[in-house]
Amino acid sequence: MKLAEYIWIDGTQPSPQLRSKTKVIPDNTNPPVWGFDGSSTNQAPGEASDCVLRPVFTCPDPFRQSRGENPDLLVMCEVLHTDMFPHVTNTRQACVITEDRYADREGCFGMEQEYTLIWDDRPLGFPEKGYPEEQGQYYCSVGAGNAHGRKIAEEHLQLCLAVGLNITGINAEVCPGQWEFQIGGPEVGAVSVSDQLWVARWILYRVAEKHGVSVSLDPKPVKGDWNGAGCHTNFSTKEMRQSYAAIEAAAQALEKQAKVHIQNYGHDIESRLTGEHETCSYKEFKWGVSDRGASLRIPWQCAHEGYGYLEDRRPNANCDPYVVTRLILNTVCSK
Repeated sequence: MKLAEYIWIDGTQPSPQLRSKTKVIPDNTNPPVWGFDGSSTNQAPGEASDCVLRPVFTCPDPFRQSRGENPDLLVMCEVLHTDMFPHVTNTRQACVITEDRYADREGCFGMEQEYTLIWDDRPLGFPEKGYPEEQGQYYCSVGAGNAHGRKIAEEHLQLCLAVGLNITGINAEVCPGQWEFQIGGPEVGAVSVSDQLWVARWILYRVAEKHGVSVSLDPKPVKGDWNGAGCHTNFSTKEMRQSYAAIEAAAQALEKQAKVHIQNYGHDIESRLTGEHETCSYKEFKWGVSDRGASLRIPWQCAHEGYGYLEDRRPNANCDPYVVTRLILNTVCSK
């Protein structure tokens, strides 16, 4: 027998949370459809509480004993009603449909997930009263006085690599106790990067739990003169990887739908996109080469080489990647 940890996205508002529970299943079998009490996850009323979990992505469970060819599993699921139609909280289905519609455009994604480690109601590295030294020295830092939470970030990286996620790097961020991991890559599409990001978040929560620390995806965990937390999203199509004109056309298409994207890029985005701290105000839209104060940044090497990708700097740390990638695909590819 082996253990399967079923993971799903709940109905908590304004920012959905992850839930999970364990099922014992026979060796050499795929995880079956399962159910849960939706009345306890903000997904169903008590008088009709049953919801369905349909597995969509699996990888080895790094927290449990490996059993050779039959390792315990993490099982990312989508939520369905008992008639097997997608639940209203199931944003994955729309992402699948959109990616299938534009499959010939070969959209690829890489997402930069920032997060803040919280202990005793404050970010790691913050004193009990007041504030630490001003930000800046903590970015990509080394040493106990600047890099707070490295043990958690490193352990998370190693576990994601061990289970086969397309994690490509980590770094300490601008605010103390804030870190980032990058996931995705040249051949990772919208649905795949989103599945993997949700699983990577779950692994991060478990690692932090072991160390007695909480993980916050709050876009502005510390008010005032401190950077917020985003999920910058790198994107390209087949055409963009061949032509700089296609990159510019993508930026222009995204500008036309700027309001729709802002409304769907994560709760409380206004607190982070202020026009300060390497952001463009949520009220504005601009794009440019190597500009970290823009809504969209075109990396300098893409401008130099005449092809590549663009970075959408607007999504919050608490965004739903299924929604973000679907919107980008639809906006750029439907023009």
